Amino acid sequence: MRIINSEEITSAVRDMCIQATCHLNKDIREAFTKGMETEKSDVAKGVFRDLLRNADIADEKEVPICQDTGMAVFFIEVGKDVFVEGDTITDAINKGVSKGYTEGYLRKSVVKDPLNRVNTKDNTPAVIYYDYVPGDKIKIIFAPKGFGSENKGGLKMLNPSDGVEGVVDFVVDVVRHAGANPCPPIVVGVGIGGTMDKAAVLSKKALTRDITERNPDPYYVGLEELILAKINKLGIGPAGLGGVTTAMAVNIETYPTHIAGLPVAVNINCHAARHAVKVL
Repeated sequence: MRIINSEEITSAVRDMCIQATCHLNKDIREAFTKGMETEKSDVAKGVFRDLLRNADIADEKEVPICQDTGMAVFFIEVGKDVFVEGDTITDAINKGVSKGYTEGYLRKSVVKDPLNRVNTKDNTPAVIYYDYVPGDKIKIIFAPKGFGSENKGGLKMLNPSDGVEGVVDFVVDVVRHAGANPCPPIVVGVGIGGTMDKAAVLSKKALTRDITERNPDPYYVGLEELILAKINKLGIGPAGLGGVTTAMAVNIETYPTHIAGLPVAVNINCHAARHAVKVL
């Protein structure tokens, strides 16, 4: 049995909050550079230049890439041979979020109650999903979720007879209706299967994959590529100003489901596609 002190979790989360919100990931930076080469219009190319310049300034000065530093979402994998001493993992994570958002001068966007909207002033509580796995480590995946993109997701309980065509049409339709609002070029997370709630979680977890990482199943690799091609034919383009890069990637995650159902959820990330991973 390996022992981890909860303060290690708090410290790691604190640093991840600042890292993910202030420093653009390598895969996204490379996609912006590629976009400057593949876009046809000067306007679209200019958007990518501006996104890269913004990322450079954020990186140099360690200030947020975007003013909406999001609601803190975590996917935690806990090894069965780990014991956490001190705080619970949940309390340790929330302490880390509080430190990260206050010490990093990140915008605090969480209200204590969805209707009686009083700000918690430290961006807590986080939204946390747990999975228990073999081993003696804890893997922390952090995804700050801005609501300009979060608000444009969708969920539909398809009939099994709708098949793959129904899935494709729904995902593309969600992106079409989102338009410029989620700050394209976007990353599209798709969850297929499970129950209504499981599909939604899958669609968000899909966004924690780098955009260069494809689904391990070749069938779903083909589906990711098909949906991406259809989305980019919409012509929404970078910043919604037209172009061939409405989305940089479509990431699909699946789960077994009931014989009578075909749940499909879509979660969208803005162009920054922020996430960070740490293994303790």
